[in-house]
Parts: sequence; C-alpha cells; structure tokens
Amino acid sequence: MAKILVIDDDVIVRETIAQILEDRGHRVLSAEDGKRGVAAFRAERPDLVVTDIIMPEQEGIETITEIRALAPQARIIAISGGGRIGNTDFLKIARHLGACDVVAKPFDPDDLASRIDRCLAGR
Repeated sequence: MAKILVIDDDVIVRETIAQILEDRGHRVLSAEDGKRGVAAFRAERPDLVVTDIIMPEQEGIETITEIRALAPQARIIAISGGGRIGNTDFLKIARHLGACDVVAKPFDPDDLASRIDRCLAGR
C-alpha cells in the first residue's frame, strides 16, 4: 500500500487518521507541525500528505506551498476544523494551491479513506 504522511498538531486527530490508514494497510508517518512535516516529506517522499491547516510553528498553507515547491506533483489532502476565520476560507486556498482534496473536521472515517484512495489513484 501507500506511504502517507499525516501532519496535525492535535495528537488525537493525528492518531485517529493514522489508525484509519493503518487499518487499510498503509504505512503512516506523522508530524505535529508543518516544519516537521516538510522535513519528513524531504526525508521520506511519501505517496500522499494529509495536512491540517491551522497549526502552530508552521501552518498548513505554508506547508502545502513548501511541499509543492519540493515536488510539484505531490498529492496532498488538506483538513481543517477552522473553516473560515474572518474572510479567509483556508480549505479553498488549499485547493487553489494544488491540494487534490479538502476535508472539513469533524470528518467521517470512511469518507476520508475514500478521498485518500481517490487521491492515490490520481483522481
């Protein structure tokens, strides 16, 4: 199966996503913020990245931008519970930056898994 990097500052969300993916046979790497996530991406070159948007140290938009600069064809799914802050819709921005899909928190595990499968398949 695929090697997937999960970047989220919330340990419960990170472990939940990891469990969903491991149950489906994927190898999971994890990072608690964007800086560590980009470093893990450089070292491991995963098949897919699932990244939160609102995080300390380095938020998800900057993380997506850095990963896309390293690997323009990188497959990325952005997740966020922040929705809109002021007039900014972060998931829409993530999609514009090349995320293959976006998911709002809370998410349904089966829905997340099917979105991951579609991204891995290149759809």
